[in-house]
Amino acid sequence: MAAAASVAVVAAVLAVPGTAVGAPLEEGATSCLGNGPDLSYLVLFDPGTSAVEAAAETTSACGSTVVYHPEIAVAVVVSAEPRFADRIGRHRAFSAQAALGKSAKKASLTTGASGGVDTRDRTDEQWDMGMIRADAARALNRGSGDVVVGVLDSGIDPDHPDLAAAVDPTRSAGCLTGKADPAPAAWRPTTSPHGTHVAGLIAAADDGRGVTGVAPGARVASVKVVGDDGYVRPEAVVCGLMWAAATGMTLTNNSYFVDPWPLTCDRGEEHVVYEAVRRAVEHATKAGVLTVAAASNEAVDLADPHGQTAGPDGERRELDGSCKVLPGGLRGVVAVSAVSADRLKAGYSAYGLGVIDVTAPGGDQAHDGCVLSTVPGGYAKACGTSMAAPHATGVAALLASTHPDASPQRLARLLTEQARSVECPGDYDLDGTGGQDAYCSGYAPFNSFYGHGLVDALAAVS
Repeated sequence: MAAAASVAVVAAVLAVPGTAVGAPLEEGATSCLGNGPDLSYLVLFDPGTSAVEAAAETTSACGSTVVYHPEIAVAVVVSAEPRFADRIGRHRAFSAQAALGKSAKKASLTTGASGGVDTRDRTDEQWDMGMIRADAARALNRGSGDVVVGVLDSGIDPDHPDLAAAVDPTRSAGCLTGKADPAPAAWRPTTSPHGTHVAGLIAAADDGRGVTGVAPGARVASVKVVGDDGYVRPEAVVCGLMWAAATGMTLTNNSYFVDPWPLTCDRGEEHVVYEAVRRAVEHATKAGVLTVAAASNEAVDLADPHGQTAGPDGERRELDGSCKVLPGGLRGVVAVSAVSADRLKAGYSAYGLGVIDVTAPGGDQAHDGCVLSTVPGGYAKACGTSMAAPHATGVAALLASTHPDASPQRLARLLTEQARSVECPGDYDLDGTGGQDAYCSGYAPFNSFYGHGLVDALAAVS
């Protein structure tokens, strides 16, 4: 990250009342070395810590504050001090930048555009909209312009004709440094079409050309949290959620998991990431913002994650009940699994009884194709829970349009109440080998594959 560290030479680590001091250093290690690379850290403080207190402690630990969120007592700090985490406390500071530094570029949506922005109507290719009855819902309610959906993603192309009227530049911002930057260059897409694809599924215009979103009358804000390397660092997510709360958004769509782990455990160094994102989600909810998130494409049982999984450097990590996909596994977040065109849970989709709230079309290349939406310069198809989540978000936007005074909790209840129940499949042998590829638990109204069921746009506006 291109932030300069302000290194101060001090005689000792300053102890601020109400905050934990850094771990003891070796004798004589009182001055700042400042001879390491500039690294970005997420730092936790005790609730109620003032900005002045947080800045003093950060400076004493040889760091420079990029931004401090006093509402949740979380800071983003840059330091070139190799011992910064030891000074301020390793149980309070974590650098995703350092953890991901040696990792290969993360895979992202790279599907190409369809050869230019089409003028023809392609809604007949949107099997997904028919599945959730979004096409019928539009005749009754297209969504309100007062409803603003924050798309926390890789940026939205505001010049795409299907999105030009929907994008709200006054609420858009880039969050890659951990501090919100409202300049258009900070929130426009650069290398990834993912955010534009997601935004189209939510609010692409109903104008007789191209594609149409679930709630074409709603507005979207581009909140860039996905870096050009494909990674979603926790400080960017915290920034995005805090920005959504500060600017009065109605809900956010989160089609990603927070790096550097597919599932983040509430223990050790991972606790810093877990707790910071948890605090940000809780604050956004209290501010009136509903958080909708993809369940992830890890094909794991999120309700029982015990076992091992690879970390950013390929190390094996033992998972336990504290390990959750972020933000989808957090309390107050609507988690969305994906189904293919045959209404069967997509093989890649994560699942879990009590974790999954609803399901929506995500597509599957092996089962009748992926989902068509907008990308910079045209249109493209993609599959994933990244595509399922915005369908649910679009339905939630319709519900917010018809219930403008509903709290996030009420919107979440309405979303689950209007969903159509989907029973557990009697046979889930996707590859035809005779074995079950995953086990569905629960009953028709609520189960581990589909939660409360398939979202229903028509029911949401009827």
